[in-house]
Amino acid sequence: MHQDQQGDGGATSGERRRQDRPDRRKRRILISGGLGLALLVGAAAAYRSGLFSDIGDPVSFEKSHAAASTTASAPVRPGVRMPTGPKAGFVRTSRLPDGTQIAQTTLTGAKSGFTGDVWVWVPKEYDEPAYAASAFPVLISLPGGRGYPKNYWGTGPGLGLQQAVSDGAKAGTSLPFILVMPVINADTKHHFDGSDIPGQPKMGTWMADDVPDFAKANFRTFTSRDGWAFMGSSSGGFGALKHVLKYPDRFKAAIASGADIVPDSPLWKGNTQAMDENNPEKLAERLIGEGGPDVYLNFQIGTKESGREKAEKFMREYGKGPVHTRLQVIQDGEHNGKSYVRGMREGSLEWISKVMSAPTPAPRPTPPATPGSTPGSTPGSAPGSTPGSTRRPVPAPTQPPTPAPAPEAKAEGNRDRDGDRDGDGHGHGHGDGDGDGDGSAEDAAGR
Repeated sequence: MHQDQQGDGGATSGERRRQDRPDRRKRRILISGGLGLALLVGAAAAYRSGLFSDIGDPVSFEKSHAAASTTASAPVRPGVRMPTGPKAGFVRTSRLPDGTQIAQTTLTGAKSGFTGDVWVWVPKEYDEPAYAASAFPVLISLPGGRGYPKNYWGTGPGLGLQQAVSDGAKAGTSLPFILVMPVINADTKHHFDGSDIPGQPKMGTWMADDVPDFAKANFRTFTSRDGWAFMGSSSGGFGALKHVLKYPDRFKAAIASGADIVPDSPLWKGNTQAMDENNPEKLAERLIGEGGPDVYLNFQIGTKESGREKAEKFMREYGKGPVHTRLQVIQDGEHNGKSYVRGMREGSLEWISKVMSAPTPAPRPTPPATPGSTPGSTPGSAPGSTPGSTRRPVPAPTQPPTPAPAPEAKAEGNRDRDGDRDGDGHGHGHGDGDGDGDGSAEDAAGR
C-alpha cells in the first residue's frame, strides 16, 4: 500500500498525478519553444553563412529582352542594339536593398585571348516594362591596385558605387548606368597599364574590345559612343582616361579618380613608341590636332592625397578644343573607393550623365480625346514632357559646367597599401615579383 510520504494530509498519489499534468504540459511547451528558437537561430546563422542563401545561383538579365522580343508592336528602335549573344552564364554574388543584384561570369576574350572574371550590375529600371525596348548606357568600371583576380567595384558593393547610381537615377541626377566591372591585370604580380604591352597579355584589347563586345552580347546597349563611358580609380583611372582618348570613336567620357597620367609599368622596358601609343598626354595632343570627336574627362582628387597638380597640369595643357575637362575636388577625400564614390555623388555622376545618352521609356497609349481637350495630350502632363517618363531628365549641355575653385590639396604624398610610390607622387604598386596574393587588402579599401 502506497502512502503519502509527507504524512501531513497532502494529496494522494492519484491526485498528485492529476495536478502534475498541467506542469508536464507547460514543460513540453517550454521545451518545444526552446527547440523552435534554437532552430530559428541556427537557420539564421546558416543563412548568414550562405547555406540557404541564393548567392551563387544562376542569374538571367533577359526579362526585358524577352518582353520586348515577344511584342510584335515594338520593333527595335533606331540607335538601340538588342543583345546579340552568345549569352554568358552568370552567378549571383550580391544583392542590394532595392532587389538589384551583382553577378559574375568568366570571359575569354575573342580578340585578346585573355581569360578573366567580369562582374555586372544592372539598375532596376532595366527590368521595368516601360524600358523593355530601350538601350541603357554602359559605365565600364575599373579598379586600382592589383585589379586581379577581383574587381573591388563588383566584389565590394559596400563601397557604394551601385547605390550611388541607384540614388542618382531616383533623384534624376544620374543616368541608370549598367556597370560592367572587369579585372584589369593578368596576374597579381604585374601592372599592365591597361595596355597591349609587347610580349605581354593584351589587357588593352581586353578592355577596349572584349569587354564592350561582352556587354553588347548580353544587354540592350546604344549603337553609338554616346552610350559608352569609363570610370576608374588609381591605375584603373589611368585605364579609363587612356581608353577614351585612344578610342574617341567608341567611348565618349570618363571619370578618372586619383589617376596616373602617363604609363609607367616596368613591363614596357623602355619601349618608348609603344608607351607613346598609350600615353594620355600624347593621345590628347593627337586628338586636339585632329579636331575631335569631343570627349569629356572628369578628374577626381581628394584633398588628402597627392596628384592634383598632375591633373591640373593636364587640364591646362590639353583641356581645349575637343578635350573637355573638369576637376571634382573631394574634401577630406583619400586615395580609396569610398572617397571617390562620394565625389561621384557630389557632382561627377551628374556631370557625366549630361553628356551621355539616356534610356527612354515607351510612350503611354494616347487616351481618347474628350470634349475641350487637345488631341494627343495627356491629362496633367506639362507641355513638352515625355509621356511615360519615370525619371527627371538630365538636360545635355552644349559645354560641360566649369567647377568652382576648390581649396588647395594637402601637400603630402600618398601611398597605396603596399607602400610603393609611383613617378607622379601617388603609387599604385607597380613592380615585378611583389605580388600580394589576390590583392585583398586593396580590394577591402577600394584603393
